[in-house]
Amino acid sequence: MNGTTQKSKDAPYSRSGSNFNWGLHPHAEKFLKREVQKFLRRNSLAEKLAEEIEENTSTHFFDWIDHMVIPGKKTDANKLKHAGFEKADTSIPNDAEVYQLGKSTFPPILICESKVHELALKPEYIDNFLKRQKIKTSVEGARYSPYRRAVIHEEQGHMLTAVERRGTCKFIFENDKRERETYRNALKLLSKRERVFDNERRGILEVEKLIKNIIQTLSPARTADAFFRAERMYWERKNSVAEYQRKRQDLHGLGWGNHDHHTFRSSRENFIYLIRIFERLGFMCRERFFAGEEAGWGAQLLEHPDCNIVVFADVDITEEEKDFDFAHKGLKRTKKLGTIGMWISLHGESILQSGMHHMAARFHFTKLRSELKKAEISMMKPFSNFTFLKQAFTEGEYWKIERKHLDALRKRGIITSEQYKRFLQNGAIGSHLENIQRRQGFKGFNQDSVTAIIQATDPRKQKGVN
Repeated sequence: MNGTTQKSKDAPYSRSGSNFNWGLHPHAEKFLKREVQKFLRRNSLAEKLAEEIEENTSTHFFDWIDHMVIPGKKTDANKLKHAGFEKADTSIPNDAEVYQLGKSTFPPILICESKVHELALKPEYIDNFLKRQKIKTSVEGARYSPYRRAVIHEEQGHMLTAVERRGTCKFIFENDKRERETYRNALKLLSKRERVFDNERRGILEVEKLIKNIIQTLSPARTADAFFRAERMYWERKNSVAEYQRKRQDLHGLGWGNHDHHTFRSSRENFIYLIRIFERLGFMCRERFFAGEEAGWGAQLLEHPDCNIVVFADVDITEEEKDFDFAHKGLKRTKKLGTIGMWISLHGESILQSGMHHMAARFHFTKLRSELKKAEISMMKPFSNFTFLKQAFTEGEYWKIERKHLDALRKRGIITSEQYKRFLQNGAIGSHLENIQRRQGFKGFNQDSVTAIIQATDPRKQKGVN
């Protein structure tokens, strides 16, 4: 460990399933934020836009940065290395080098021979961003291509740009018309795919079959990007708070470019199939969580190396199962339902009809709480409150429950008659928007805190519609 990366005495690390110990990187954060402030002082439009974004969206401008470009004569590569950045093997223009701090959430830095500093933003859809900003400029890269870029404003040798990524971490433009059309068709198929099946195992296998067919002609990374764009749209249609916040961010044409992680829930018996789908899309497993025997809950984290997408996959597990690879070895159905199993029994599998349980996006933690309160949108008590990690859910969105699901649960003795009546009348919590704020590049999660919120959102513990 170098002198710039440290572990706080209260830093949360995974305690199960891996060696993914995510450190804190205060020196790297200081270096990056100093560079951002220097840039903003020299580009008046960028400075104005940063102020407006932070004020109108309750986010940090820093979290919208895709990458920065610094002239080689203006910085010393040794300073980057001292801050923890390492030279990356990434496809880039010939005269540039990419430096990344892989165990952090920080954007990469490009060192090049150019005399121009560049700060690139990452809206979800670059065309929407330009339209909302009322900026008339050309866009390098055709629509639906992996990497697109537009110059927004250059001043005093400091150029503000915006980029759109669809399944790539590279910095090069590709011009394959057939591949773009394949991607566009995949996006349509994934957006309109069937989600309701009489047999959920068969439904999940149908999803896997669809993805297998797509990746025969499209890369897993590009397919993954299309898949998650479709999933965000589906989740947003079922979550009014997400729709409200999305509109705030789209005042500037930003979309969900600030997403942090996507959370899917699964039954025990279908969990390995869910993980298999994500791995077909190119995801790699990260740390695992076990919340304890009382909670009866576990999770497998996955991350895509090319798409900047993180998945939290939740499932019920037992004490005896926590130390083996439950993401790949398989879990048998049990009579007892934990929080995750109960949610699945009420709403269905996340990969099918229910969609994501929640999506987390990066915000200014206190500002978002304040602004949502003005709109009469409540947030739950924070379940992480560290200097480097703050997390809280919005109050849950209640979904209607089909009577057949409640009949099956009552027959199994899982719910009481009183709960049956309450769920039938009021529905049950289906989804949330998660307010998350990260500092010092911390990439992980706090197991104890996550456990607390999982237990707090168990539908059986809810009194009714808030």
